[in-house]
Amino acid sequence: MRAITLLPGVQNSARLDDIPDPPPHEGSILVRTLALGVCGTDREIVAGLYGEAPPGTERLVLGHESFGEVIEAPPDSGFAPGDPIVGIVRRPDPVPCPACAAGEWDMCRNGRYTERGIKGRNGYGAERFRLEPAFAIKADAALGILAVLTEPASIVAKAWNQIERIGKRSLSWQPRRLLVTGSGAIGLLAAMMGQQRGLDVHILDRGSDGAKSALLRDLGAHHHTGSVTDLGIRPDIVMECTGAPQIVADLAGLTTPGGIVCLVGLGGDHEVNFDIGRFNRSLVLDNDVIFGSVNANRADYDLAADALSQADKGWLARLISRRVPLARWSEALRRQPDDIKVVIDFAA
Repeated sequence: MRAITLLPGVQNSARLDDIPDPPPHEGSILVRTLALGVCGTDREIVAGLYGEAPPGTERLVLGHESFGEVIEAPPDSGFAPGDPIVGIVRRPDPVPCPACAAGEWDMCRNGRYTERGIKGRNGYGAERFRLEPAFAIKADAALGILAVLTEPASIVAKAWNQIERIGKRSLSWQPRRLLVTGSGAIGLLAAMMGQQRGLDVHILDRGSDGAKSALLRDLGAHHHTGSVTDLGIRPDIVMECTGAPQIVADLAGLTTPGGIVCLVGLGGDHEVNFDIGRFNRSLVLDNDVIFGSVNANRADYDLAADALSQADKGWLARLISRRVPLARWSEALRRQPDDIKVVIDFAA
């Protein structure tokens, strides 16, 4: 079968390979791949910045944003041939740590977890892959290829779950306004889930027109450009999806008292002007919370699947800005100006 493989740590070593079918020990559910989402993590792995092949092998099968259909599954797995299916990315560490033992492998404390297509396990960028039933999500058949958005949506679903759990520290917490910084796929999904919660949604990014602007308008969100400090609003919740250091620094003191800022994005390293005294005063005096969130566990995937099922399918379809056939897979890894979510179409 064909698969996208690479040598971890070796820049531009990715290629379309012919590899054996996945062995049964990788999972009792055999899946035919229909689509593979591409994100910045994949581009960084291809660039040789990180990545880890499975033990005893040199090459890693790329890809962690999966969507496929079941070819075969055990009768007691909850799946049957033809079912649409999505694979969870992370697997708990073998010790396990307290978090992994509780099913919260996204909060792993010793770093010995593995991740499909990233760290120590082959990914979903092959024509067929196997899944363990405990790490398989049944997708809504009505979504079709849009189910490939489940993994990025799970990142946002976890962030929302954490925000709401933190908010319950106050019996009177009733958020009304959300600010999302960044309008990539994660930012747009964060805004969508904010809209599903009935919040007044604001989104800040650099562009002022194009496909993203139309998506925000049709979502009913307020679109802002410029700097955080010039917004003129005080949100109750901020979902920071850019990772830009200056934006992160400017968020201190921006929210209403008791506000919550969730950092989801990862950016580059460079120095910014940062008033640590103001940061300290705003957090202490206003009871604010700033925290980071990454990855997702099974409960978060279930929340993501529910959110996608409730969303407008026409709106979701516009998040997929390019569909590239497997034979031209490398085109999907080259970012274009209007990209939102690029998908490698295995069924093309």
